[in-house]
This record gives sequence, structure tokens and C-alpha cells, in this order.
Amino acid sequence: MDYIIEMLGITKRFPGILANDNVNLQLRAGEIHALLGENGAGKSTLMSILFGMYQPDGGVIKKNGVDVRITSPSDATRHGIGMVHQHFKLVHNFTVLQNIILGVETTKNGMLKMDDARRQVVELSKKYGLDIKPDALISDITVGMQQRTEILKMLYRENEILIFDEPTAVLIPQEINELMGIMKGLAAEGKSILFITHKLNEIKAVADRCTVLRGGKCIGTVDVESSSKESLSEMMVGRKVSLSVEKTESKPGKVIFEAKGLTVKNHVTGKNVVDNCTFTVREGEIVCIAGIDGNGQSELVQALTGLMQSDSGSMAVGGADITKVSIRDRDKYGMAHIPEDRHKHGLVLEYNLAYNLVLQSYYKKRFMQMGFLDFKSVYSYADRLIDMYDIRSGQGAKTITRSMSGGNQQKAIIAREIDRNPQFLIAVQPTRGLDVGAIEYIHKQLVLARDSGKGVLLVSLELDEVMSVSDRILVMFEGQLVADVDPQKVTYQELGLYMSGSKRDTAKGAENLGQ
Repeated sequence: MDYIIEMLGITKRFPGILANDNVNLQLRAGEIHALLGENGAGKSTLMSILFGMYQPDGGVIKKNGVDVRITSPSDATRHGIGMVHQHFKLVHNFTVLQNIILGVETTKNGMLKMDDARRQVVELSKKYGLDIKPDALISDITVGMQQRTEILKMLYRENEILIFDEPTAVLIPQEINELMGIMKGLAAEGKSILFITHKLNEIKAVADRCTVLRGGKCIGTVDVESSSKESLSEMMVGRKVSLSVEKTESKPGKVIFEAKGLTVKNHVTGKNVVDNCTFTVREGEIVCIAGIDGNGQSELVQALTGLMQSDSGSMAVGGADITKVSIRDRDKYGMAHIPEDRHKHGLVLEYNLAYNLVLQSYYKKRFMQMGFLDFKSVYSYADRLIDMYDIRSGQGAKTITRSMSGGNQQKAIIAREIDRNPQFLIAVQPTRGLDVGAIEYIHKQLVLARDSGKGVLLVSLELDEVMSVSDRILVMFEGQLVADVDPQKVTYQELGLYMSGSKRDTAKGAENLGQ
């Protein structure tokens, strides 16, 4: 069998970590090849080596059977290798056309020759079904269109090997379906695609073969058509994983949280980024706020948790008005928060695990003696949570939190927040960047919190998570709540229409959403 790309015996070390351990990956011409693995399994490192961003410590790369050395992304481009990164590399105040030709511009007498480039880009967009507006600013177009721009950047450079790193992370269902179609079209045209993902549905939908990494090692390469999602997940995690969220029907009690007319302004533009939002969360239910990233979800959560002051409206937990109270007092009233960015708002990375587990309760009597920390109590409490929540760390409670995996950092936050026994738990993107094993665990904890009578507000961009975990879905678009729907009755496509602003829940006024 002839391979267009072979990565043989690739080894890459970072201080204290063997990221790739003698990994083999072989890509055929014209195939879509998925690269699957847990968070930290070494997928992105391997692709960064192929794209010239890292140099391997061992192993060889072959293109069409010939050894090649790829020392930089420019080198990769010369070898016909392109990459769409998870976080797009676009200049936001440039146009689509300017971004596509950036770095490979045609000039004459020191002047840009845009006409030829425009014609070539338009032809490419038509050929591959990538509808774009060449003169639109990147800042003005949707995430889906930004992704098309990134794909056209690769095609304009005549790349024949295309790497996609978690390409669907920020797309709505319609855009995901379109991308899958585009990828199949590119493969049919003879392009070879490497596709990093942790979404098994997408692998089953488009990939021909799949290579699985676990702990930096290559577990194997399988034919996707003859492999089940269950077998792929077991290869990835090393044990059987439940791919469905197991939960009984919710039995909501009294209202535990209420927001009325909540508004937050962007004080630079004067625009309402959270616009007159009214909703409730009851005991024993998981309410999910769904939407495309950047539609006011982050600002709403910051207002709810006290990280940002709201400009108008009110909030209450358990009937107590918390609109103007401090973050610590919100904790005292029974609010807990699993933040969107675990590194920025969830943990002090240079502290050890024990200190992170008492960040919000160190001042309480149980952890204090005569105004000083009672280290015996702190470490005893940390050991209990580590055991109860299966937090894996090299040196137990003394482990520096930065050195832990993303999944275990997230477990630490969840343990800390849930163990304080809050009335109302806000969980924002709780499974972002995690593998199926960690996702299964975190979903189970959210359902247990619900079943113990807590009110849970989940904010998620992952539609599978939205549909499977929530008891009620509120959709946010341009700062407004535009729908209140039952996950049992709404389709993925309908949810996508609400999220893109193409549809609104006209049966209810915005002021009644969540009632």
C-alpha cells in the first residue's frame, strides 16, 4: 500500500512528559483519517510535528515514500501540508480575501496584484462549494465562514494534505453538516485529510480509518465502517464507557434561582450584551443555556456569579436578593460556580491541590485555628475529596495543580463546588476539551446534583451535551433568550435555527421565558 504521508516511530518529549511515544501514523491519498484520543493523549503534538511547529526527538516522516524534514509551517506548506487550527489564525480587521493570500501575495513593482488572486479564490470557492464573500471583514462574518476562509487558505496554497484540529468545536448543527460535506468533497477531489476530534459521531460520519492514541502511545488503526462507537471509546480510554447520559425524569420543586430583566451593557459600544433576560431554575432540574459562542453567555454568567456587575435587573437565590452582594456572599447564599476557564477563574495553578480545594472555605472555622490555617484539617479534607471524586494526581494533595491533566483539574473544581452543598450550581462548559471518560464522570456528577434537589444551570456549546443532560433548554442569541424548549421535543436542526437567530419562540414573550 502506498501512503502519501508516513510518520514512523515519532517520539516527542517535553519536561516531565513523553507526549508521543514511538507513534506510527500512515495516511493514504484521498482518505479522511481521524485521529482520536483523550485530552493529553498526544494528538495535537503529533499534528504540530507534521506541520513543522515542533521537531521530533525520534522517528521519521515520509512523503510519498521519501524521507522529509519539516522544520517550520512554511516548510510544511512547501511540502503541500496545510492546517486549520482549533483557534483560527485570522486577522480580524482584514478581509476574507486578504487573509487567504496573506504571506503568499502576488506583487508587481512593489504593488499588490489582487485581481488575479480574487479570481483564483472565487474559482476555488465555487469548485469546492465554499461560499464566501471576498470583501467581508473577518470580524463581521460567522464562525462557519471564518472556517471556510481557513480552508480556502490551504487550497490557495495548493496543499494536498489538510489537517483539521477539532474543526466542529464552535459550529452549529447546520455548519457541522456543511463541513462534513465539504470534507467529503475535498477527499473526492484527491485531497488527503487528517481530522483530530473527540466526537465519535463525526468520525462515524466522515472518516475512512481512525488511529487511536492513549497516553502518547498508538493503540492501533482501525477501519471506521467496521468499528462501533463503543469499541472506539474503549480503545481511547482503556475501559468500557457509557456514551449515553443515564438519568431519570426530573421532578422539579420550588424555584431556587430567579433572574428578572437582567441587562449588561458593553460600556465601550453601549450595546446590551445581555438584554433583559428573565428566567428561573427550580430545585431538581438542569436548565441549559445553549447558543453559539459570543452571544452573551459569558457576560450573563459573570453577572450571575458577581464577576461583573449587571446594569439593571435583579437576581435571587432561595428567595434572597443577591443582585448587589459580593462573590463570597453569593457563595454563602448557596451559589456554586464551575467556571468556563478553569485556569483563569477556577484554580490557582501554582498552588497545590489541597489549597485549591479549600479556596472558597479556608476562612471557615473547620480550617482555622487562632487565625491560622489548620493544615491537618486542610489536608485531611483534601484527601477525602481526592478519594471521593477520584482525582488523580502524582503526589496526592501536595501535587502542584498545574502539573495535573485537564480532566483531573476539572474534577478538583467540581469536587470543591459540589461538596459545599450549594442550592444552585452554575456549570459553564464543564466538559470542554475533555475525553469521553472524564465527560461521562462529569455528567454523572451534574445529574447527581440535580437528583439531590439542587438547581443546576448548565451553559454549553456542545449540542450533544445540551440535548442529553438538560431537562429544559433556553437558547441565547445576541444577548436575548429567544426560546425555552423541551430537549425531548426539539430537534438538533430546530435548535440550530434558534441559535443562529433564524427562528424565535414566538409562543412566549421573552419576559416569560423560563417561567
